[in-house]
Amino acid sequence: MAEGSGSSSVTTSPVWLRLAAPSIADIFFIALFGTLLLTPLAVRLLGDAGIGWHIRTGQLIIMEHRIPHTDPFSSSVGGKPWYAWEWLYDLVVGECEARLGLNGVVWFNAAVTAAAFSWLLRWLIRRGAHLLVATALALLALCASMIHLLARPHVVTWLFTMAWFVVLEGYERRSEDVKRPIVGRSLLLFPLSMLLWVNVHGGFLMGFVLLGIFLAAALWEWSHWRSDRIEDALQEVAARHRATKLAGVALLSVLASLVNPYGWRLYQHILSYLSSRFLMNHIQEFQSPDFHGIAQRCFLVLLLITLVTLACRGRQLRASAILIVIFAVYTGLYASRSIPVSALLLVMVIGPLIPGWSRAGFLSRAHSLQTQLTGHLWPLAMCVATLLIAINGGRIGSTIWIDARFDPTKMPVAAVDYVAARRMSHPILTPDSWGGYLIYRRFPQERVVADDRHDLYGEDFFKSYLKMVHVEAGWQEFLRDHDVSCVLFPRNAALTNVLLESPGWAVLYRDDVAVLMARQTPQASGERGCN
Repeated sequence: MAEGSGSSSVTTSPVWLRLAAPSIADIFFIALFGTLLLTPLAVRLLGDAGIGWHIRTGQLIIMEHRIPHTDPFSSSVGGKPWYAWEWLYDLVVGECEARLGLNGVVWFNAAVTAAAFSWLLRWLIRRGAHLLVATALALLALCASMIHLLARPHVVTWLFTMAWFVVLEGYERRSEDVKRPIVGRSLLLFPLSMLLWVNVHGGFLMGFVLLGIFLAAALWEWSHWRSDRIEDALQEVAARHRATKLAGVALLSVLASLVNPYGWRLYQHILSYLSSRFLMNHIQEFQSPDFHGIAQRCFLVLLLITLVTLACRGRQLRASAILIVIFAVYTGLYASRSIPVSALLLVMVIGPLIPGWSRAGFLSRAHSLQTQLTGHLWPLAMCVATLLIAINGGRIGSTIWIDARFDPTKMPVAAVDYVAARRMSHPILTPDSWGGYLIYRRFPQERVVADDRHDLYGEDFFKSYLKMVHVEAGWQEFLRDHDVSCVLFPRNAALTNVLLESPGWAVLYRDDVAVLMARQTPQASGERGCN
């Protein structure tokens, strides 16, 4: 074969090769999925105790055959109206835990995460990004997302955000070809997918942000192309057609979002939650990022790459891309929890604009081959194999391969073992960051006084709670108002040190992580309140 015919040899590759050979995106999926599932990162995914109440909520739905509308877990606000707006995710992880334990929960979340970032890599390559550039950007976005890489429902929002962007960007790009009409059937996926998204995570609002951005861009282009030139007139017609389609799809998606257990009141609840300045200023993940962390620094690098790319290639950006960059930069700098979605959006905008070093030789052939590999047999085999291992308790023979568990150095694992062994039944006050773990371990035998469902407890509750946690003036009012007789707090917490010096409290258990204390009853100094 003559030199220079490498690309043609790729286009004539056998079907079996295109279906069976793993692409770089497939390899990326396998590596990321295996790392999240088979290494200590499986413990890292369970670093947020909130997954505990998600699991128990799902299992409660399965057991009672209904979605809860009032809180079942708390002693302080038990019975208060509660919006379990992520009930569908809860149902999945609840079933995974019931059948496979925490290994199943991590398996599901690792698969969703790996699917999102491997799809990102594959899409960048298909959009013309250089193989090395696409891989580097996907890794950078992944590293930036480590700040919120947890087994929680937001990982599903990463996948939905990518799907909506891909469809919207593709529809906009194809509609610019005025010589062929674009039907836009793919847009009908939005209201259908919204039926799932609205019941999985509150991040469904991101879908409306993306629709709004592309609709605004279409409206701007509609007004911009008003001219007597035939080319401009055709572009005006295309922009008007696109705007009309997007407006209709947006309306259908809004109607689809109302198909949730709480109807329009879900919007009212989310608005009330996000508009609470006190909660937004005191919930760590809603605060601006501290760029001393590795994930934050990766996001900062991505911001710098974006600025350089815009300086060099900014004129090639559509109005929608410019709006998305502005939105992604603002939200990423405003709140730490927004960094993963912001990183995904920035990479998808700038990736196709960054030129590669060379498209000649091996890299050119490798890049062309990647666009031809359509089979995903190896990622599927990886998923099936690890699922079988999880079904077998995480073991192959006598060797443990999957060992998903809560980190005993960060969660009060041993202390709750002590509580379970003695069958304590009184409500236990823990930090809100530990409440979900206690719900996972002890519900329904015990209730918690507080956990991280901040939208449930509300602003007034957490004002009093934080005063107690920081031992500020009037801190004892919280303990009195909620009839707290048992406290499980970190060993070095301010409240722990104060209660250790208080005559009315006795230590039941102590280790390097937590201290369990009980209020002594006035009848007898030897009688403990939470026994």
